[in-house]
Amino acid sequence: MKAIRYCEYGPPDVLKLEELEKPVPNDNELLVKVHAGSLNFIDTGIVRGPWVLRFMTGLRKPKFTGFGLDFAGVVEAVGKNVTEFKPGDEVFGGKLGSIAEYLCVRQDRAALKPANVTFEQAGAVKHAGLTALQGLRAGKIHAGQKVLINGASGGVGTFAVQIAKAFDTEVTAVVSTRNVEIARTLGADHVIDYTKEDFTKGGERYDLLFDNVQNHSMAERRRILTSDGICVLAGIGSGGGPIGPQLARIVRGLGAGLWSRFTDHKFAQYTTTMNQADLKFLSDLMAKGKVTPFVEKTYPFAETAEAMRYFEQGHARGKIVINIATAPQ
Repeated sequence: MKAIRYCEYGPPDVLKLEELEKPVPNDNELLVKVHAGSLNFIDTGIVRGPWVLRFMTGLRKPKFTGFGLDFAGVVEAVGKNVTEFKPGDEVFGGKLGSIAEYLCVRQDRAALKPANVTFEQAGAVKHAGLTALQGLRAGKIHAGQKVLINGASGGVGTFAVQIAKAFDTEVTAVVSTRNVEIARTLGADHVIDYTKEDFTKGGERYDLLFDNVQNHSMAERRRILTSDGICVLAGIGSGGGPIGPQLARIVRGLGAGLWSRFTDHKFAQYTTTMNQADLKFLSDLMAKGKVTPFVEKTYPFAETAEAMRYFEQGHARGKIVINIATAPQ
């Protein structure tokens, strides 16, 4: 089978399409013929290999050379202990090394793909969808709230707008001029163009601020919260763009908990975690038409490096997807 691999840290050019042995599932795994996967900040961060990550990924060279976290495909075989899936099932989920023709994955890292969602859309769900869902839950989202999503046009933001609406909240999306119509299409009740208006200086107050950008001070964020409002700083690896600024954003957010000790407002930071129940929750929302993954661009398998190059520019809208079915023969 063919798979994207990288044997050294560096720019997108280190990603290579290589021939590997087709994997064999163990007793608790599914063998999935992958149709599509997508890019996330953490993918590009691991490939670049900043020193803060190398203590986990390998100091001089990567310990694991597989690329990608998200996948969607068809189950080809199952281990003897697998009870939830059978050959022929269409599934989506997450596993490191997902940008490959075949993937072995534990059954608790997958969920059934709804029939009304394409493989390209389903392959965009796992990391961004879970980051949005778990972040909104960290903000104790519930019906009737006023929710503001800062950075509503990226991979996580496009999920956050739709999920927040599914909870029956009033959603305000903050985006640039070129993304205003996208935010409206996703269901946002109100849209703020940050190139024309600073949302922290307006008169509106919000019960929940889902901050996917983190480009304002804690004091500015507090100003727009209701008396018991919560500001959620989006999970690690939630956005696109250059690795340096992204890591700096994460470091700045680590002090959020301290603010909660000295103010009436709560600042919550979290890390996205794999959770099958949450995957199934997202699957149900998609099946009901309440969430539709927004895919801006789809790249052929052999152009994964080019996809990463575009993603790192930081201007992607929604998700960038790799079509595994386009593997060269």
